[in-house]
Amino acid sequence: MDRLNAAFIGPGDLAFDIGAHVGDRTASFRRLGARVVTLEPQPHVFRALRLIHGRDPGVVLHCAAAGAQAGEVDMHLNTLNPTVSTASRALIKAAPGAEAWADQTWDKTIRVPVVPLDRLIETHGLPAFIKIDVEGFEAEVLAGLSTPVRALSFEVTTIQRDVASACLTRIADLGPYEFAFSLGEGHVLQKGGWVAARAMEAMLHNLPTSANSGDVYARLKDWRPRQDSNLQPAP
Repeated sequence: MDRLNAAFIGPGDLAFDIGAHVGDRTASFRRLGARVVTLEPQPHVFRALRLIHGRDPGVVLHCAAAGAQAGEVDMHLNTLNPTVSTASRALIKAAPGAEAWADQTWDKTIRVPVVPLDRLIETHGLPAFIKIDVEGFEAEVLAGLSTPVRALSFEVTTIQRDVASACLTRIADLGPYEFAFSLGEGHVLQKGGWVAARAMEAMLHNLPTSANSGDVYARLKDWRPRQDSNLQPAP
């Protein structure tokens, strides 16, 4: 994780961790010397996040979701597996038809505040990197971003390829980006390297359903990473 993240951020940079859960990415960004703005909307998970990172002056914690507009949204909690709690009704509808998701149950709904990325930028500054992992709500999060950042990532699932397509379109509209993919939690970019949005969309379309999830990374074409060796395709 640190090896891949080090290509995007380093000492003194600012990173946003959107959908932090208990903050494994926040911890990675801090190990690399970056300041972090961290969002997690689930109150019971946020309590753990605050215990872990609340005394770190380099981390700003918000118990909120990100979205297209400021306000509130329904958060559907999976109390047995909080990592897949979501603000996306579409994900909940898609889940029963997929083997990897068949046993998931969203058994409680709460209202949570929403903060757009643009508002976070106004408050904290322009980040070098934004990580987005919000279980099917990624396109709504990106709809709240109107300023290009030099790099970002968003989670994709094979049960919602349409969400990935919407994210790619939105990011391409923001600026001249190129894209790469990391499967699952491997933190290694796949063969094919950095490609255009349409090529990435085709790559995601061709993934087997069993691949389940991964992360798309985007970087501005005119920006070069800190450590190119960390961004080479997997052997």
